[in-house]
Amino acid sequence: MIEIERKFLVKSVDYKSEATAKTRIVQGFLNTDPCRTVRVRIKGDTGFLTVKGKSNTSGTSRFEWEKEITVEEADALLKLCEKGILDKYRYEITVGKHVYEVDEFFGDNIGLTIAEIELNDENEAFKKPIWLGAEVTGEVKYYNSQLSGNPYKNW
Repeated sequence: MIEIERKFLVKSVDYKSEATAKTRIVQGFLNTDPCRTVRVRIKGDTGFLTVKGKSNTSGTSRFEWEKEITVEEADALLKLCEKGILDKYRYEITVGKHVYEVDEFFGDNIGLTIAEIELNDENEAFKKPIWLGAEVTGEVKYYNSQLSGNPYKNW
């Protein structure tokens, strides 16, 4: 239940031609306290309720618990969320033995594209594709929970 991931800006749209999947995601937060965020998500035709703990000092790992729920349940919970529902497309791209998830944001976060890669170990080696930009792992303003309250358009 520990999630280890690295986060990067994306510097070109070249990832789109390499994607093996594209899914719309709508998500909101019932709680955005940095010590415990509670997220509601509709990903395609599936709902999820996710609890995340506080990140370690490097921002690479934190507790994560996720439960699949119905879209109807997720839709009802989205109505209770804090201000700032996120809308994005997620692209999945296999690079080497890893899968990058690239989120292209819309609404108040339009223009922001972020890639994430999940790892088994904080020091695990991974390939970096040419479209990968600066690393923003641990930079709180790039957390989805923060983008909901302080969107990219306000930076």
